[in-house]
Amino acid sequence: MRIVIVDDDRLVCSSLKVILEMDSEIKVEAIGNDGREAITLYEKYTPDVLLMDIRMSTMSGIDAAEKILVKHKDAKILFLTTFSDDEYIVKALKIGAKGYLLKQDYDSIQPALKAVSMGQSVFGSDVITKLPDLMQKKKEFPYGAYQLTKKEYELLTMVAEGLSNKEIADVMFLSEGTVRNYLSNLMLKLDVRDRTQAAIFYYKQMQ
Repeated sequence: MRIVIVDDDRLVCSSLKVILEMDSEIKVEAIGNDGREAITLYEKYTPDVLLMDIRMSTMSGIDAAEKILVKHKDAKILFLTTFSDDEYIVKALKIGAKGYLLKQDYDSIQPALKAVSMGQSVFGSDVITKLPDLMQKKKEFPYGAYQLTKKEYELLTMVAEGLSNKEIADVMFLSEGTVRNYLSNLMLKLDVRDRTQAAIFYYKQMQ
């Protein structure tokens, strides 16, 4: 897996490079220190994942990601920041970033990179817990456009709220097996791979 790291803290960049390249499957192609460099380096290397900070001089990571994603719609961008800022989280979702992690959760970076490289969305637990409040009741989800049944839409809202299969089964008066079947059909209709992607899909539609 080829990655590019962009962070305005040079020590963070070099430390991440050393840590990540201890895994033989990860190769850090280049390091940059601001949003403009992120765009240039992405064009040059087209990495499997761009690991990038948000608050940087000259151009923010959000602005850089937005420009990259306009031209490269399949770009996989994972934000790694110290800021659990509501506005940043919403913007990251809007522009199509694949993940948003907080720097203090270093143990999750390596598995998150691998998940993102395979097309999954990865948002840290602190971020996921904020989503229901951030996206609450902005507009009606267009469930008809995705041919969701009423039960599937109800299931999706509970997945987005973080309920487990057992909790959903209790609320809907169904067996856990039936909930799993509903969830499989739901993910197929939405063309998502897992519960996190389904939740992110829901919140994006509500903006």
